[in-house]
Amino acid sequence: MRRMAKDKTNYTCSECGGTSPKWLGKCPACGAWNTLEETVAEPAAATRHRFQSLARSQPVATLSEIDAADVARTPTGIEELDRVLGGGIVAGGVVLIGGDPGIGKSTLLLQAVDALSAQMRVLYVSGEESGAQLALRSRRLGLDGSRVRVLAEIHLEKIQATIDAEQPAFCVIDSIQTVYSDQLTSAPGSVAQVRECAAQLTRTAKSSGTSIVLVGHVTKEGALAGPRVLEHIVDTVLYFEGDTHSSFRLVRAIKNRYGAVNEIGVFAMTERGLKGVANPSAIFLSTHGEPVPGSCVMVTLEGTRPLLVEIQALVDSGGPSPRRLSVGLERDRLAMLLAVLHRHAGIACMDQDVFVNAVGGVRISEPAADLAVMLAIQSSLRGRPLPRGFIAFGEVGLAGEVRPAPRGQERLKEAAKLGFSVAVLPKANAPKKPIEGLRIHAVERVEQAIDVLRELS
Repeated sequence: MRRMAKDKTNYTCSECGGTSPKWLGKCPACGAWNTLEETVAEPAAATRHRFQSLARSQPVATLSEIDAADVARTPTGIEELDRVLGGGIVAGGVVLIGGDPGIGKSTLLLQAVDALSAQMRVLYVSGEESGAQLALRSRRLGLDGSRVRVLAEIHLEKIQATIDAEQPAFCVIDSIQTVYSDQLTSAPGSVAQVRECAAQLTRTAKSSGTSIVLVGHVTKEGALAGPRVLEHIVDTVLYFEGDTHSSFRLVRAIKNRYGAVNEIGVFAMTERGLKGVANPSAIFLSTHGEPVPGSCVMVTLEGTRPLLVEIQALVDSGGPSPRRLSVGLERDRLAMLLAVLHRHAGIACMDQDVFVNAVGGVRISEPAADLAVMLAIQSSLRGRPLPRGFIAFGEVGLAGEVRPAPRGQERLKEAAKLGFSVAVLPKANAPKKPIEGLRIHAVERVEQAIDVLRELS
């Protein structure tokens, strides 16, 4: 009997897309560990033909002569989503949105499709749910759905044919990991399939002017599944964040070729779907009846939006190996701030356990939280609460200096609008004109901030 020829396999990196003829613990291209996955090798002729079909020649033009008018945007009807997208969807733009299972990706996009259907042709392509399941969800959310076109399909070529026939202005692909192409022999969700299908759909969007949203799965580490090149192909990358046990969700932009990055949209999950939160600062502030030790409010920036976040610190007697734990802030930075607090303000926590938390599950990466963290630690160590209506922000250097934070005036105006009355901030951020209802204490060093705090409390 003739033996069937075995398909040749190679190993593809899920991070960079590099290949290796045998499995290695470390990718030879990007150096990532344990990222090589076995795939069926494609014939060289097929690969060359596929890339030739993707390539389109463009004439050479002079940069100064290219029309550079602002791109037109269409609002989705969901204000928080428009904020993250930079004002709305762009014709021919490709958006990738990822998040944990059950976080609300499909719910939000179904609401957006229904809102956009009143002004343009829309198409919802579902590879994970049937049309009946989508209809049940639509009725549960109270959506009209009379103009929303639905296709339950995972075959790429059929999806492209439907887009050509329907000619929608807005299309959702839910999800890119379920789509496969006949041009590849690997299974849906593999590195090669995800990369190829995303490239083909991006080409379709650019050539037809259809705005396409790709829903992506995430790994257990919270990163988008599939090759890293997937994020480079698309125009915008959004991450859906939040705890499934909480009613609040955050949509964060980490890449946007048509707008600003680091914007966030805040949503609340209700029985009628996701609703935008008009005052997100209320989420991140606790509801203490009276001020408590170890609590300090700071004003952080998420894109163009100032948010008030409560920083909580707990200092407790530790053992021979005291713990340093932070949630929502960098742990290494916490250790650095404790050293600065000891060296320049004379406050020692070397034999104490120190726990720091940003209320509401928000993650703060900017150094403007340094001063608020140090004042919260000092308040918990002394057991004395900060005054009611107190806020602080500013970066702290290793020499003990308090450095200015960007856009300090906007931070102060947001705090005054929400009723805060006392602010400790870097001297460089002190306003030239007084802000009504807000008493300003401008400091240059950490010890000055501690002295002001002792006077106030």
